[in-house]
Amino acid sequence: MACQEQQKEELEVLQSIYDGDVNFKQTSETTFQYKFGEDGSHQSFLVELQWSDNYPEEPAAINLDLFYNKHIVDSVKEAIKCGLEEQMADLCGMPMTFTLFEWIKDNLNTLLTNQPDVPLTQVSSEVSLENGANGDQPAAKKEKKEHLSKQQKRRMLDKFGANTGERPRGWDWVDVIKHLSQTGGKPDDG
Repeated sequence: MACQEQQKEELEVLQSIYDGDVNFKQTSETTFQYKFGEDGSHQSFLVELQWSDNYPEEPAAINLDLFYNKHIVDSVKEAIKCGLEEQMADLCGMPMTFTLFEWIKDNLNTLLTNQPDVPLTQVSSEVSLENGANGDQPAAKKEKKEHLSKQQKRRMLDKFGANTGERPRGWDWVDVIKHLSQTGGKPDDG
């Protein structure tokens, strides 16, 4: 039960430290996320730490395979994970979540040295499929246009009254709701 008590104490401490910090998020009783870097930047990433039942005697599980991190290069993820594992080995047996988050903050520039500032564009094999037989120019996709006969065109024009000079029914109708919102409607005698 000593691990459970230590977890409760660390949870209270984390909640008091990160109260109001938009980058910190507690997703469950034992799972915590922290976002590093500017929101929307390709230099930002999310680290998730999950405590096991025997935490802090056992290190927390590190998760970087989050949807938010899809732009992070694998070598950067590996560097972050290795650095955190080294820190956990030194901190085993004591609360370490806050210390690990602070270590990442302190070493953020070093950890992101291999991360490009702009997103990498992935060249797919679909490009070669879109090219023509000779591979130089894309094959032109022709859109089929609907060809109407003269009779079909006449019917369409008759339907909307274009041949007779009449306008279709409702062309000058007033939007009742819009009209009432502008006039204020009938006052209640209540």
